[in-house]
Amino acid sequence: MQLQLYGNKIWVFRQAIDFRRSIDGLVSFIQQDIKHNPQEGIYIFYNRGRDKIKCLSWHKNGFVLIYKRLEKGKFMVELNKEGVMAIDYTAFGWLLAGLDWQKMHAWKELNFDKFS
Repeated sequence: MQLQLYGNKIWVFRQAIDFRRSIDGLVSFIQQDIKHNPQEGIYIFYNRGRDKIKCLSWHKNGFVLIYKRLEKGKFMVELNKEGVMAIDYTAFGWLLAGLDWQKMHAWKELNFDKFS
């Protein structure tokens, strides 16, 4: 089974949050602090140690909360900045894989007309 998450945008919150918050607490946080409609995007939150993330998304008739913990290493994100940052689905995949998605974003596919 593969779960498909859909959203107009993917938002990364740039400050660590209290990971005791579950769906209701995160929805309230999105509405009150970020001033977004939680049904219109995928929201990613980090813990202070950056070894855990929570992804909140609306899925047809209810919210889905995905929790991931890295067994080794840390999620690469620059924390302690204000607000949220939008990312694309490619960066979201890299982020979930635990890769440094901000550096990967600079990677470009090469195309050549001639080969030697």
